[in-house]
Amino acid sequence: MQQEFDYIIIGGGSAGCVLASRLSEDPNISVCLLEAGGQGDSWTVNVPAACVMSLPTKINNWAFETVPQKGLNGRKGYQPRGKCLGGSSAINAMIYIRGHRADYDAWAAQGNTGWSYEEVLPYFICSENNERIQNEYHGNSGPLSVIDLRTDNPIHARYIAAAKSQGYRILDDFNGAEQEGLGVYQVTHINGERCSAARAYLFPHLQRANLTVWTKAMTHKIIIEHKTAVGVEVEHAGQVKTIKARKEVLLSAGAMQSPQILMLSGIGDQTELQQHGIEVKQHLPGVGKNFHDHPDFIFGYSVHDTQNTFGISIPGSMSMFKQIQRYRKERRGMISSNFAECGGFLKSDPALEIPNLQLHFVVALVDDHARKFHASHGVSCHVCLLNPRSRGSVKLSGNKISDPLLLNPNFLGDDRDVEDLVKGFKLTRQLMQDPVLAEMYKEDLFTSNVKTDEDIREILRNRVDTVYHPVGSCKMGIDEMAVVDPELRVYGIQNLRVIDASIMPSVVNGNTNAPVIMIAEKAVDLLREANKRQQVA
Repeated sequence: MQQEFDYIIIGGGSAGCVLASRLSEDPNISVCLLEAGGQGDSWTVNVPAACVMSLPTKINNWAFETVPQKGLNGRKGYQPRGKCLGGSSAINAMIYIRGHRADYDAWAAQGNTGWSYEEVLPYFICSENNERIQNEYHGNSGPLSVIDLRTDNPIHARYIAAAKSQGYRILDDFNGAEQEGLGVYQVTHINGERCSAARAYLFPHLQRANLTVWTKAMTHKIIIEHKTAVGVEVEHAGQVKTIKARKEVLLSAGAMQSPQILMLSGIGDQTELQQHGIEVKQHLPGVGKNFHDHPDFIFGYSVHDTQNTFGISIPGSMSMFKQIQRYRKERRGMISSNFAECGGFLKSDPALEIPNLQLHFVVALVDDHARKFHASHGVSCHVCLLNPRSRGSVKLSGNKISDPLLLNPNFLGDDRDVEDLVKGFKLTRQLMQDPVLAEMYKEDLFTSNVKTDEDIREILRNRVDTVYHPVGSCKMGIDEMAVVDPELRVYGIQNLRVIDASIMPSVVNGNTNAPVIMIAEKAVDLLREANKRQQVA
């Protein structure tokens, strides 16, 4: 078995799949991709509605928990993360959102040269294959299939009618010239099935002779000699092995496990590392800091409609049998649903320059990440705060990869986040109480007793949790708390880069999967340029 490669990629999630695919396009470069989970090609991944099986369980899911959150009245949060090839793109709601142009311009303004909106847009375009939209903002020949939903759900019309009634702009593209408005989301589907990053980028190229993919391969640490990453210690097929990297080690284990692996390898705050008996290879106090996420509240309503919403009932079961038959024949209908079918972007204050709230309108009742069961048919609506000020941390509890992580996104740690979400709560409730939606409801399950601003603050602290967008724990920058430079190279260590959501200095205005794919596409160009420089030298 080969023990030496040009590039070793740790993590087969969205970023890792892009890196493995693009780097192995050059037949003269050998690539090894290490994924701790499984293959990511089962029906539980490919059938869109089956994500309801992964989200609340450990099927393709790390199913992490946070430490008790002071801002959430001491509750522990839940943090599902994909555990298979494709990573979280194998269990997410498939919504294709890039964020706002101001996100990337802000990164560039902080000294991250090359990361302005105009500079990253080409990487979004080259990754995308949009079936409907053809303009200067979109790609139509990339690996990632982006399509309109194929659920044909009449509830979309109700949602749009309510949005119009409330005076909101209706958008059919949240990734073009404007972001503010409401509408139906585009999704990463291909022929009515999930298009994970693995399906888009990796699976078509597994036969390449220069590409080695190990699943069920748990990385223990990066091997660092003389301030240079030279290889990886990995547990695979019942053995702990050492594999060597001739060129670089690329860490793409995500916003939680990338800082974990750095720290276990001796890169991090020296005081914290020494507490766990880890030899310090590089003092980088920013590792695991700046961890943050979009805090999210969910409204939930039971409804009379058993045909166009998910739930358990005799008429609903009969309808679902027909939907399964339809999906088998046409790859359309409710089984092709991502659940969070509609949504959009709003401002809590008209004076704001860009939206600071995102809605996800769901054709099912959602309570505690689907871990609390309601038989009722229902609809839900998430409202999340897009630019939280609260910052937390990822810390070790021990010096082994198997020791649980101490995850602290510090939700609602900053009171300004609470006040922004109070406004978001009011706007979302007003939309959901529009008559065209409200006539569907049997009962408001969570907020019927909420009357005052203080009531809203209390229910936020009792019910807010993640909307699955953790970032920032190995942030890119040029300040003393930055972990990687604008070329994603780890400060103080040669031949080591971090390439995933952890490098975001601040979370983008929206879902994070498309931005992670963009980051990896751009990283491939950075690696190719570094290769050219070495060859010239």
